[in-house]
Formats: sequence, C-alpha cells, structure tokens
Amino acid sequence: MSGGDPVLLREAAPKGGAGMSGGLVFGDRPLVLALLAVSCLAFLGGLPRAISARKGFSVLSLGLLAGALAANTAVLVIAWVEAGRAPFKTLYETMLLYPWCVWIVTLVILRLHRLWILVPFSAAVNVAGLAYAAARPDIETANLPPALQSVWFIPHVVTYFVAYAALFASFALAVLALFRPAWRSERSGLGFEDHAHGAAVFGMVALTFGLVMGAVWGKEAWGDYWSWDPKENMALVSWLAYLVYLHLRLVRGWRGRPAMAVLALSFAAVVFTYLGMSLLPSAGGSLHVYQ
Repeated sequence: MSGGDPVLLREAAPKGGAGMSGGLVFGDRPLVLALLAVSCLAFLGGLPRAISARKGFSVLSLGLLAGALAANTAVLVIAWVEAGRAPFKTLYETMLLYPWCVWIVTLVILRLHRLWILVPFSAAVNVAGLAYAAARPDIETANLPPALQSVWFIPHVVTYFVAYAALFASFALAVLALFRPAWRSERSGLGFEDHAHGAAVFGMVALTFGLVMGAVWGKEAWGDYWSWDPKENMALVSWLAYLVYLHLRLVRGWRGRPAMAVLALSFAAVVFTYLGMSLLPSAGGSLHVYQ
C-alpha cells in the first residue's frame, strides 16, 4: 500500500445510496469553500510577516494560521461524520487532509525555528489544493472496500501525508536556499539549507514508517508485502530519491546548492506519486487508483 489512500479496483464499493447533495463537506461543500477563504486570508496575512519582523505582523500571521488549522480540523471532523468513516479514501478527501498536515508542520517549524517566510508557501499550496477540491468535490460518499477496513488505514494514510507536508516544507526551504544561500537566522545562525535538511530528514523518517506500514498492511490483506503495483513502485522511487539526497549531502563537494537542487527536484517524485499516477499507461490496472 502507498500514500494518499486508494480505491482498490478489484474491491470497489458502490456509492452510498443516500447522496450528499446538501452536505457541509460533500455535495454543496459550504465548509470547504469557507476553509478556502480562510486559507486565502492566511496567505495574505503571512506575506507582511515574511517581509517585515514587526510584532503585529507576527500576531496577525499566527492568528490566521491557527484559524485555518481550526477550520480545517472542523472540516475533517464533519467529513468524518458525513462519510461515517475516516475521510481519507478519495482524491477529494485527501485534498482536505493534506492542508491540515501542512498547517501542523508549518506551526511546528514556526515554534521551533521562527521561519515566518515559510507561511506564504504553505498557505499557497493549501489554497491551490483546496481550490481544486472545491471545484471537483465528491457529490456523495462511498463505502470502504474490505481491504481498506483495516487498523492500518488511518495511521498509514496520515503518516504518509505528514511526510508529504514535511517534504513540501523541505522543498520550499531548498528553493529559498538556492536563491538566498547566504541568509542566516539571527536567532540560531542556521541557514535555509540547514532547515531544509532538517525537514527532509523528518519527512524521510515519516515516509519510511508509511512505507513499512503499507507493506505490513499488504501482507495482511493479500499475503504479500509487495505486489509491484505501479503506485507502490512510485512510492519506493520517492523514498529512494530522498535516500540519494541524504547520501549526496555527505559527499564532499555536494553540500550547498548542488544538494539543495537535488532536494528540490526530489519533491517531484512525491507529487507524481500522489497526483500523477493516472498519466502512466500501466496504472490502468493498478490496485491503487483514485475515483
């Protein structure tokens, strides 16, 4: 199994008969539209603090960021109630989960390192994802097929999306390191490269846990730890891409911009694993496909 959890073709379940045309998250989705608006405010409120260190801007940015997280949490809780299960199955549902993970990772980084410049990046990717979700909502919910009715479903998916959020942060910080390699924090003396590396290490650890949980889940569901499904293979490619980065950073001459370029490019493997599998001809028979 791999991140961003799938609908299994061979065990696809029918759509719920009741329909959700008037739902708060599914169907008419007014709460998702409200979350999108709050996220836009978080982006706009984060820009002044990314430029200026004035205390008032910090309070504004943090308040909007916390408000967006609270709104996102409410959307997930209500989606859970409306679906009658963890809302982590379809592309639409994971587009609501991913921003929640990004808000949390961003708040943790702010708490640890005061990297306010990360806030507009995080808010921007969340606005993009939520705009897509709002434009293409699930009209009604679907039941989980038997293979997804597992104790591994929630921890596997959440772990992967926390990893994706951390790796997005490492991507954004790596890009900043490429453009501003001499920048150093007055508070810690660390540069963007150091922070990008720290986020990448955390993301790699979470990615590893997600990969292992998926393998154990696969063994329980089908009797094999690995089925060489196209999405499983791409998840492994993502893991290997970051392993290459971690190795190269230890090689003399690769620190600095070369390592940051590799780190930034590695995120493309994550994006493709999550969103690009439908572009592969071999994915037509995949066990992991979004509805």
